[in-house]
Parts: sequence; structure tokens; C-alpha cells
Amino acid sequence: MIVSLRDAAFSYGQAPILSAISAQVNAGEGMALIGPNGCGKTTLLRGIVGTAQLCGGTMEVHASRISYVPQVADIDRTFPVTAFDVVAMGVLSQLRFFQPLGAHAKRVHAALEKVGLGERAGTHFGSLSGGQQQRVLLARAIVAQPDLVLLDEPFNGLDTANRDILLVLLNELKAQGTALIASTHDYELAEGACDTVLALVDPPQFGPVNEVVPAYVD
Repeated sequence: MIVSLRDAAFSYGQAPILSAISAQVNAGEGMALIGPNGCGKTTLLRGIVGTAQLCGGTMEVHASRISYVPQVADIDRTFPVTAFDVVAMGVLSQLRFFQPLGAHAKRVHAALEKVGLGERAGTHFGSLSGGQQQRVLLARAIVAQPDLVLLDEPFNGLDTANRDILLVLLNELKAQGTALIASTHDYELAEGACDTVLALVDPPQFGPVNEVVPAYVD
């Protein structure tokens, strides 16, 4: 088991944004978070990494390394970094005291090759297309060799070619034993890369409700 939630509630220091969440994700499994805007999908991801506060229920996370892939729209595209620099951020926490980043350069280049962007290592991140930027962010996640990858709307704004590449990469991560949790409005992602769906609903007259269902039916 990588993540287990039992009646979990999350907040940003005030009233709960999300509550009554129960779900479990094991190694090599993917779970899609489905629901309307504002239902708490991003808050749940932030709760797992600790930037939203657990204010009720229980949460267990058994992952020594967690990678978070944000929405491309949340990234400052004007910041003067290359694709290599962005991916290298994924190994910074693994550097020993005074160890140069060059010690992990091969891993960074290998991660960029993995997502099909090896030749764009020196390209300014902001000049890449939206699909290429999303693949660079996934390479940053891959290079950290994580037990758990959290993705926030990874298909937003991607064309068919980049969506297909992303699906292949996510399934390869699962095959290596990595657990995935992805917030999405896209049922293709849920069916193509996830084993279960956590449906988040917040009807005002009933309060928060969630249900875990299979991502696909044979």
C-alpha cells in the first residue's frame, strides 16, 4: 500500500475544503480523481504532499519519494531555465553535501530521452510547446525515481500526439511499480492509465461524497 485515506478531510487552515475521503492506492496502480471544478481534486493532491492540512480522518503515505507534476498553466514560462534545468530539479534533494549536479547529469539526460526530448535539453523551457512542457515536467518526476507520482490535470491543452506519449509513459511507470494519482476531467486518461476512479462530488444539499469505482469494465 502506498496511500491510504480513511474519512480524510483537508483544509488550508480554516473550514475543510474536502472531507469524507476514503481510498487506497497500491504500488503499480493508478487512481484518477474525477469531478467538477472546485470539488477539491487539487486540494487532495496537495494534502498528500503536505501543503494542505489533514484536519480529519486518517492518511497513511508509504512513499520515500513523491513527485508532483503541476498543471503547465501554473508554471512561470518566463523564468530563465532550460529543459535540462527543470528536469535537474528532480534530483536536487538527492545531492550529497557539496556534490555537483553534474554527478547526476546522465540521469537528467536519460529522463529527457525517455520523454522524447533529449535533443531539447538546452532549449528555454518557456519556448517549448505546451505538450513538450508537460513532458519535461514528467521527466522531472521520472528522474527522481519516485514511489508515487501525483499529476494535476496532465492532459490539459495537449494534442493527440502528446496525449498518446503521456499515456505510454504513465503505464511504463506503473509497470515499474510506481503508484499514480491524477486529477483529470479526461476519461481517456482515467481509462488508459488508471485502475480506479475516485469520483468527487459536492452537492450543497448533501455535503461532500466520494466513491471509488473501477476505471474500466471488461
